[in-house]
Amino acid sequence: MARKRKKKTSNSSKALTYVAWFLAIVALMLSSMVAGYYFGFNEGKEEINTLVKKEQKKQKELLKKLEKTAKIEKQDVTKRLQEVLKKESKSYTSASHEIEDTTLVNPPKKTPEKRVVTTNKPELTIIIDDVSTASQVRAIKSLKIPLTMSFLPPSSARPNSAKLAEKESGYMVHLPMEAQHFSKEEPYTLRVHDSQQEIYKRVQDIKHLFPKVEYINNHTGSKFTSNEVAMNRLFFAFQKLNLHFVDSRTTAETQAPKVSKNYGVRYVARDVFLDHHMEKEYVKEQIKKAVKFAKTHGKAIAIGHPHKNTLQALAESKALLQSVHLVKIGEIY
Repeated sequence: MARKRKKKTSNSSKALTYVAWFLAIVALMLSSMVAGYYFGFNEGKEEINTLVKKEQKKQKELLKKLEKTAKIEKQDVTKRLQEVLKKESKSYTSASHEIEDTTLVNPPKKTPEKRVVTTNKPELTIIIDDVSTASQVRAIKSLKIPLTMSFLPPSSARPNSAKLAEKESGYMVHLPMEAQHFSKEEPYTLRVHDSQQEIYKRVQDIKHLFPKVEYINNHTGSKFTSNEVAMNRLFFAFQKLNLHFVDSRTTAETQAPKVSKNYGVRYVARDVFLDHHMEKEYVKEQIKKAVKFAKTHGKAIAIGHPHKNTLQALAESKALLQSVHLVKIGEIY
């Protein structure tokens, strides 16, 4: 019996020894893991710090590069604006031919309208009339401002206006209409004594040349837009061809408000004319008036032309224009 007890005690001792060794090995493994984790964490931490420093350095270098690019871009824009209309400027000396009555240059007196608010800023649309050459399009787009280009129909002197418009979205057509005292008529000019069939055919031709057009404003047109019969014929053609009229307000006698009401459509018109005089400082003052009008009434439409001083004035007014939401014509009406 004593021998059996001794053997049992010996076996228990061995088991305890094995357990002790097992626990020692587990402890050693855990210690190794903790040490590895600790040192690995430190190494990882150092690696992350290194990566962060590299990223910060890259960001600083990128910022410097962007600042340099912006400076160069600003210089390039100025250079392009100085080059625009070199050929045209000899004959294109003033935009004053558009308006018969100089009192129409500034905003009309009207009460603020209720509007559907899409942004927390007042809305301003700036239309650039008389667009017809590639150099004008390049200069306008170089400003990187959402301007609405209104293209003149093709002529022998500027045959590519419709082709240039094809590449753009949200453009308009600046349709020539008969004026009281302006003799240099463009092709496709609508006249007071044109029949309904003639006016419809002319507008249909414009729609064919500019298939994406939705909005049309008048080039000159003080005589045509002041004639109620002629405007009724025009609106009839527009309604049939799903077009909308934007009144350039070249005369105080415009019948567009009355005819719009007769056809049950909203009257849309220019509020501010930017470059009746072509001096840059004058244009900048008109831009201020357009912004003020938009802030007072919730929205506004201004019209300018693609001559150098107007485009430079717009470029120099970017900070002011940030106080309003610049939109294309289709977004404001």
